[in-house]
Amino acid sequence: MDTYKDSFKYRVKMMEKLAQIEEIEPFDIYFMGGSACILGNYIERRTLDYDFINIGYTPVHGRIFNVLGDIDILEYEFCPLSPTFKERAVKLEEFDYLNIYVLSREDIIVSKLSRYAEKDKEDIKYLIRDCDKNLLLLIIREVEERKDFIESARNNFIKNCKEMRGTFHV
Repeated sequence: MDTYKDSFKYRVKMMEKLAQIEEIEPFDIYFMGGSACILGNYIERRTLDYDFINIGYTPVHGRIFNVLGDIDILEYEFCPLSPTFKERAVKLEEFDYLNIYVLSREDIIVSKLSRYAEKDKEDIKYLIRDCDKNLLLLIIREVEERKDFIESARNNFIKNCKEMRGTFHV
């Protein structure tokens, strides 16, 4: 393997092969965070884990995910995600069995506002260069309006949005 990105993609390919061997029907995976940045070629960075959204996975899926190593399966109710994130997600055609998606740049930026740690701010600095700021603002509003967003997570998100908007002039 030539690069870190190649080894990252190799694990996803191995996950696909295991799903085929185990005769598991193809299913969707929506990657977010650093793993989406790598898989989507948004920015060059390193991460130790694969982050994705729980869209109703079963223990059977869990066996497949173990191929990836360190994973974070994030619950929608705790994540600042727009109800329409799937409409903007990018399907990665290089994966031919499972339906592998990465969130859009704008959705990744918004998802990083739950924690907004230094590495999140660094990622946003690069992602925001190629994002649609009007779309970003729309997604932020959609997240703020979600009725199923856990209150403590919402409050943290709103606080971090204000800081991000000031820092990045959004």
